[in-house]
Amino acid sequence: MWGTGGIGADRSGRGPAGAEAGHWRAAAFRREANSRRPETSRRAAASRRAAAGHWLPLLPLIATVLLLAAPLPKGTEAGTGGIAPADLASAALVLFCLARAARARRRPLTPAAALVFALPAVAVAVTTVTAADPVAALPGLIRYLQVFVLVPVAVLLLIRDARDFRVIAGCLVVLALAQGAIGVRQYATGTGASYMGEDIRAVGTFGPTDVMGMATVVAYGLLAAAAIALRPPPGAPRWLRPAAVVAAGALVVPLALSFSRGAWIATGLAALVMIALTGLRQAVRALAVLTAVAVVLVGGFGVGSQLISERLSSITRVTAAPDRSVSDRYTMWAAAVSMWREKPVTGVGPKGFPAHRDGHASIGLSSGGDTAGAGHAFLRQPLLSPHNMYLLILSEQGLIGAVAFTGSWAAILARGVSGLTRSRPRPARRRAADCGLLAVALTLWQTVDFLYADIGGPSTVLTGVVLGLG
Repeated sequence: MWGTGGIGADRSGRGPAGAEAGHWRAAAFRREANSRRPETSRRAAASRRAAAGHWLPLLPLIATVLLLAAPLPKGTEAGTGGIAPADLASAALVLFCLARAARARRRPLTPAAALVFALPAVAVAVTTVTAADPVAALPGLIRYLQVFVLVPVAVLLLIRDARDFRVIAGCLVVLALAQGAIGVRQYATGTGASYMGEDIRAVGTFGPTDVMGMATVVAYGLLAAAAIALRPPPGAPRWLRPAAVVAAGALVVPLALSFSRGAWIATGLAALVMIALTGLRQAVRALAVLTAVAVVLVGGFGVGSQLISERLSSITRVTAAPDRSVSDRYTMWAAAVSMWREKPVTGVGPKGFPAHRDGHASIGLSSGGDTAGAGHAFLRQPLLSPHNMYLLILSEQGLIGAVAFTGSWAAILARGVSGLTRSRPRPARRRAADCGLLAVALTLWQTVDFLYADIGGPSTVLTGVVLGLG
C-alpha cells in the first residue's frame, strides 16, 4: 500500500500532491529568475557603459589615423601650407590629453619618458630663438613640436594596455588597405601620378606632390599586419592570422607600385628584423612565404616588374648615369652639410633650408621636380628640403638639434628592443609580443626611412603616432 498511494505518490510526483509540488517548484523557479533578471540587465548595462568608457578616450587618436583615408580637401596637399583634417584631429587629440592630465592632477610621464621628449622640445626652441629670422622659423617650431613631442606624448598617455595598442594597429591596417586599393586602381587605370612619362605611380589620395604619403601609410599597415601574423594575440579568433597574412601580402602590391625606393628599403629592413625577433624556425617559414609572394606578384603576374627593377637599379647609380632625382638628392645633401659647417652649433634655423639652399648648392641642382597626374595639372615643385631628415635637422638646428632628436629616437628604439627581448622568459609579458614586434618595427622603419625622406605633407602626423606607439 505504501508503494501505490499516500506518501509514495507524493514523493514520486505521480499523485495530485506531487503534481501540486511540481507546479509550486516551477513557480518558485520563475519568481527567482524574474528577480535575477533586473540584476543581470543592470550588470550588462554597466558592462556596456564600461566598454564605451574604455574606448571613448581613443576616439581622437582613431580619428587622427583614419581621417587620412578620406580624400584631402583642396589646398591641403604637400607644399601648399594648408592644414589637413588629420592635423586638426591631432590638435584635438593633444588638447584632450592636456585636459585629462590637468584633471587627474598627477605626473603623467615617468622621468625617463619626460627626458626623451623634452630634449627635442628644448633643442628646437633654442634653434628657433637663435635663427636669423625667428618669425620665419616659428612654423617649423610648431611642426617639430607637433610631430616629435606633442602627438607622441598624447599617444603614450592614451594607450593603457595591449588592447588599446591593437586597436590603433588595426586602424593602421584599415588605412593602408584603403589607400593601397586606391593606389592599385591608379596604376591599373593610368590615373596615378606621372612616372617616366606615364600616369601610373600609385599615390593614393595624397596626390603627386606627396608621393611618399601612400607609401608610408601602406608600409605602416603592412608591418602591422605582419606583426599580427607572426605573433597573433592570445585568445584571438582562428581567422585572424590568415587574414593578417592575406592583408600583408596584398599591401606588398601598392607598396611596390609606389616606386618609392626609400620605403622599399625601410620596409624590407624592418620586416627582416621583426621576423628575426620571432625565432629561427618561424623566421625561416616567414621568409619562405615572403619569397613566394614576391615571385608570384612580380615574376608570375608581372606587377610592374620592369619598372620596379629599373627603380631598384637606380639606387646604386650614383656616379654612373644617375637619374635626375638621385643627383638632385645628393646635391642637396651636400648643401645641407655645407650649411651645418657654416653654423655648426645651432644651424640656420627651422624652415631655413630653402632660403640658404642656393648659396650652398652646386650649379648641378635642378630648379625643381616635375609633378603631374592623379587629378592635378603639371606643376614644377621647388626643392625645399634635402630629403634626409638627419641632414635637415643638422643643417637647420646644428649639433644641438641633431643630438637631441637622434638621441630621442635611439632611446625609443633601444628601449623597445630591450623590452621585447627581455620578455621572452616571462609568459605574462609575451601576451603582448605582437605589440612589441610592431613597436620596434615601426620605430626602426621610421629611423631608416629618414635617411631618404623628411617630414612634410598630411601623412607626417602619422610619424608622431608611430613614435608614440614605440
